[in-house]
Amino acid sequence: MAESKGFCYTRRQRNSGSGGNTSSPIPITLRQAARGKRALLCCISYKKKKFELKGTIHDMKNMRDLLIHQFHFPLESILILAEKEAYLEPTRKNIEDSFRWLMRGIEEGDSLVFYFSGHGLRQRGIHGDEIDGFDETICPLDFETNGMIFDNYINQTLVNPLIKGVTLHAVVDSCHSGTVLDLPLVYNINTRKWDDNTPEEGSNASKGTSGGKAICFSACEDYQQAADTTAFSTDKNRTGAMTYTFIKAVKAAVTSKRKISYREILLQMHESLKKEDHSGGCARARLRRVFTRKILQDPMLSSSEEFDADTEFKL
Repeated sequence: MAESKGFCYTRRQRNSGSGGNTSSPIPITLRQAARGKRALLCCISYKKKKFELKGTIHDMKNMRDLLIHQFHFPLESILILAEKEAYLEPTRKNIEDSFRWLMRGIEEGDSLVFYFSGHGLRQRGIHGDEIDGFDETICPLDFETNGMIFDNYINQTLVNPLIKGVTLHAVVDSCHSGTVLDLPLVYNINTRKWDDNTPEEGSNASKGTSGGKAICFSACEDYQQAADTTAFSTDKNRTGAMTYTFIKAVKAAVTSKRKISYREILLQMHESLKKEDHSGGCARARLRRVFTRKILQDPMLSSSEEFDADTEFKL
């Protein structure tokens, strides 16, 4: 999501995966996941903070409804973290515990989904395993005191354990989220080829799976911000621009019983954002209040392995 004025951290926060609570047991509140399909949905608004986001709860509910009604995910197989009494609070510890819930006991044929709507940041890397020299992060509710969750940790926890026959789809709607799963391949929408995003030689970092497959739709490139806006809404409810365009593309295809490919989803997301960027009236003005640069955001598709992007999208 777009960073609010003053939302900038220059000192490096504590890195997930470097000790601390990473070995804490799965709490009882995280019930046993159902076999087959399961999803982790995390939305954070950072209430009463100067960088509060207004649309994340709507994003989560829209994603939940898409999974249930269009892809037949059982309600009991969806774990939600949100700042509401009915849900688990999206603290760093709870998010990391939920990662392990999502991956626990995975079996061939399982379809996993990770969705995040909240703030993201980037920090200069210290491990030499990033092509651009920066690590990308997601910001838990308590990141100011307990630190951010880094791309390295997300990769080690959600990507590396994927066994043969298990597929993870991630949808990450946050700033600087392009390679937040640290996947080795990024799809180039212009050349229609996969670009190598593997670490520099000698970094000793393995970013792949254990035979499974990870695919990620992210809101923007690593250096970009992502919009939290009312520009796409028919009412006053804010939504993440990326989440809205992703759901719009997928839902339209599934509802009309039409197949849609990964490339088509990405193209439609780009076109929807570009249309709003060049349209007149209040929609454009609302987006302009979030951004000062001409190009708003460029959604990205990344993967743990090369595949035909014209393949039908399935969950």
